[in-house]
Amino acid sequence: MSARAGGQGSARARAAVARAGAALGDPRARPNLLWLEFLADAPAKTLAPYLVELGEATAVEQEIRRRHREAGRPNYAQFRAPFELYALVRHLRPDHVIETGVSSGVSSAHLLLALRRNGRGVLHSIDLPTRQRGPTHGARETPVALPPGRESGWAIPEELRAGWDLRLGPSELRLPELVDELSSVGLFLHDSRHTPAHLAFELATVRPKLTPGAVVLADNTVWTGQAFPRFARSLGVRPLARGRSDLVGLRVPAPAAPRGSDRARGRAPSGL
Repeated sequence: MSARAGGQGSARARAAVARAGAALGDPRARPNLLWLEFLADAPAKTLAPYLVELGEATAVEQEIRRRHREAGRPNYAQFRAPFELYALVRHLRPDHVIETGVSSGVSSAHLLLALRRNGRGVLHSIDLPTRQRGPTHGARETPVALPPGRESGWAIPEELRAGWDLRLGPSELRLPELVDELSSVGLFLHDSRHTPAHLAFELATVRPKLTPGAVVLADNTVWTGQAFPRFARSLGVRPLARGRSDLVGLRVPAPAAPRGSDRARGRAPSGL
């Protein structure tokens, strides 16, 4: 956790995420609390209990790590902010979460874990898998190629898969179909094909269903040019990167109040 997080977060939360990170075996997973506070629009003291919960889920982290090792891929490419995803979903309590790009399922597992703890909500995942060409991973292959005999989300523990909506195929086809089915989207994560045009397409597709306060995330934006900043400007908000990484996020604003309304004047509506 950041220096500021050390001052604001409880010792119990710091110890919990340290245990979870060690169990997962990914040092990058240490949460960036400044980024989390920004996206959640909430102080550290509100978010700390969700991080504490991660210390109680080390069996899930260990199972993910075991599956990576079993597949001969102990250093398999992983989403770098799984603990922030967990805390965001616990805080936002969305009815519907969408992610494009699944890979082994590190992000999916933490989204599913949070939804299960919420007791509500569905994760909808879209993936177009690339398969490893031989028994060992080639140096020139994409780091997210599926090992032999594995399918999208192969590292997700079985107990988290109930109710998971996984759709295989290109997001150009699957995402519009999915969005048409949903009443709302409370969190969207882009981690699929990283080109400016593709990211712009995905953001434009989900935009009509994004709820006020929804969180939108995009990974590997070093490859997607101005697509995410342009989307943020269209919403009238600023994006924020997770530390020095190219994982960025924003929070969808509430609709502007009509001119002359009580809310626009900064007063509570009459009768409240």
